[in-house]
Amino acid sequence: MSSLMEPEKENAERPPRRGRKRRQAPSQLGGAAEAMRAGWEREARLPQVKKARLSTILFTENCEVTHEQLCGLLKYAIVGESSVPKPSWCQLFHQNNVNNVVIFVLQGMSQLHFYRFYMEFGFLRKAFRHKFRLPSPSSDFLADIIGLRKKETTGDLSKMSKGSLPSASSKVSINLQDDPIIQKYGSKKVGITKCLLTKEEMETFHFPLQGFPDCENFVLTKCNGSVTDNSPLFGLDCEMCLTSKGRELTRIALVAEGGGCVLDELVKPDNKVLDYLTSFSGITKKSLEPVMTKLKDVQRKLKALLPPNAVLVGHSLDLDLKALKMIHPYVIDTSLLYVREQGRRFKLKFLAKAILGKDIQNPDRLGHDATEDARTALELARYFLKYGPKKVAELNLEALARHQGLHAADQGQSSTAGVQQHNASVLDCLHSMGQKLLLLTREADTSELSSSRNCETVTCLSNKEVLEQARVEVPLFPFSIVQFSFEGFSPALTEEMNQRLRVKWTEISTVYAGPFSKTCNLRALKRLFKSFGPVRSFSLVLETHQPHVCVQYEILEAAQLAIESLDGILIDGIRVKAQRPVTELTLDCDTLVNELEQDSENRGTIYLSGVNETFRERLLRQSSLFVGLEAVILPKDFKNRKQKKYSFLKFKTFGSAQKALSIFTGRGWKLKGRHALTPRHLHTWLQSLPPESRRPPELHIVPPPFEQQALQTLKVDHPKIAAWRWGRKIGKLYHSLCPGALCLILLPGTKSSHGSLPGLGLMGIKSEEESITPNKCV
Repeated sequence: MSSLMEPEKENAERPPRRGRKRRQAPSQLGGAAEAMRAGWEREARLPQVKKARLSTILFTENCEVTHEQLCGLLKYAIVGESSVPKPSWCQLFHQNNVNNVVIFVLQGMSQLHFYRFYMEFGFLRKAFRHKFRLPSPSSDFLADIIGLRKKETTGDLSKMSKGSLPSASSKVSINLQDDPIIQKYGSKKVGITKCLLTKEEMETFHFPLQGFPDCENFVLTKCNGSVTDNSPLFGLDCEMCLTSKGRELTRIALVAEGGGCVLDELVKPDNKVLDYLTSFSGITKKSLEPVMTKLKDVQRKLKALLPPNAVLVGHSLDLDLKALKMIHPYVIDTSLLYVREQGRRFKLKFLAKAILGKDIQNPDRLGHDATEDARTALELARYFLKYGPKKVAELNLEALARHQGLHAADQGQSSTAGVQQHNASVLDCLHSMGQKLLLLTREADTSELSSSRNCETVTCLSNKEVLEQARVEVPLFPFSIVQFSFEGFSPALTEEMNQRLRVKWTEISTVYAGPFSKTCNLRALKRLFKSFGPVRSFSLVLETHQPHVCVQYEILEAAQLAIESLDGILIDGIRVKAQRPVTELTLDCDTLVNELEQDSENRGTIYLSGVNETFRERLLRQSSLFVGLEAVILPKDFKNRKQKKYSFLKFKTFGSAQKALSIFTGRGWKLKGRHALTPRHLHTWLQSLPPESRRPPELHIVPPPFEQQALQTLKVDHPKIAAWRWGRKIGKLYHSLCPGALCLILLPGTKSSHGSLPGLGLMGIKSEEESITPNKCV
């Protein structure tokens, strides 16, 4: 998907500085995004607006927020930008007016629970506008989101901090077969060709490729020779600035295999510079003033320098190639070469320290050294090739990364002026403020958090007791975690529920329409139905006296728009009825659609069908018409990466969205649209599910006997009953919180030998209007 906020290269985010105004992360849509950012800055400066507020323009396409990113938000909410970086995936305005942080953890529940029992989670879906997907949990979810890591090695941490790796005697026994590096490359040494990204991987990680719609004007290197394990390696790194057209190249460094720099040039952008990103790039206005080199000059030099079988090596190399507007088929990306758990990536700075024992990207120096970064990536690739995957896996990089974070946190605790270490935990941030964390949990907790010295742990015998204690204790602490525990699904029930959800979503996204004339123009009918949104299948129904059609849409909004537009109209003199199939899974679909429309996350979002390639540019030209526009989401086809013919537009308020919808569906734009029904994270999740053909009419889904029994006896902790009961109880507790409380509801997801289920996060800041009775804020 494309949005006003795009993923950025590692460390491309401007770090916080004292005395500077808060700024929105740079956008690639130029004018409109810059205007939005300026608007946010003006809003941040207004003296009368002092309430803490959230804005979540998620970067990742699958809307997944990692545990590390969530931890970053929590730390920022405690100490602000003077001590830790701003979160990269959302905006928290007026952080100093966040009165306290309260996290409700529904242990044993997942994203599947939430949408399987969507109607039962009434309060949660209406109260919290911001929702996001969580990765499936590790063995210690609480430690992950707080920034603690279990001690997986027993070596001297001080040695690691100096750059040396632990000796063999200091490493804990680990199962190498579970290491993601071994799983991908095996245990034997590999050559260059084994380390190259495949075309499919390059497509998955959005490298520029020939023939793709976003790469029409990209220049191809002359590298079309046959790559072998003896092909030459070249390290590449680029620095960028923010211009009115997005990110543009300002410096390039190319290092040969022997370590010599063969190209190191400053480049003058073609468009007006909005932000030099000096703290990362080292580039200033003054340094670029005498530069005459342009992007086309660099492209020409690269084509001349690289031999036909050259292999480019870099860290997050896709972004370098996009900045160069060049396509190269043979690449080794060290952020992907050193594979990490759960799809995460190690930073170049960490790999340099852990693997090579060298310090790079010194914070005391102005910006990064592109030559140094290019040479470091090259050395990392050579290390991998020389020593092989087994040697790398034995280093246990995941454990090193966690210990490095703990060591930095220990150093940070000695200062009461602030927590300057980015790897410090939430506990360290609280300690620096002279505060403690409250943990309320149902049973004896084995989490590393519960045994931490700066955590006040209260163990209860039941969820009911946790709730009662929360009413008393939460107002007394600046940071609280309230954990309820629920029995998870059995593997059989999990698979059954997954199946039901897929079938249900397929059926409510299916439209039956007719009757039509026997001489109707079938091609015209297809065009009509496609005008409402992407069609997965179109079939003619001949079992009836007059023809009907069955149309299965890819997204729910398209099906609903078709029903609303076609039901009751005359086509060829015949009144058409448009409806969904009637099955046990669609009996409450009208209620479900209405509730989805009222979902707080959907209230400010509209769906538009019929958009084309020029939609974004036209929107930018007329951006003044659309007040409060936060994001433009332009989905792309997963296979060919072409832009689809529909879009989602997210606005700050329902009123702004309603006004924009009337403009887009008017004479000037002639688009079809309605208010959105699927939050972006849900839309992405459903798109990732395998296609499910519609159920035969004779097939009836009957709940397993143990589920029937649970429903009959109204077992308190059955997921359906728990969703309804505890959603309401948490709602009452939420209303008792002080205004300005940052509140998160976390369904961590589940992980077992039978498979994993992703989690779901909901968050919001309590406003005064939501308070039922006045409360004292402690």
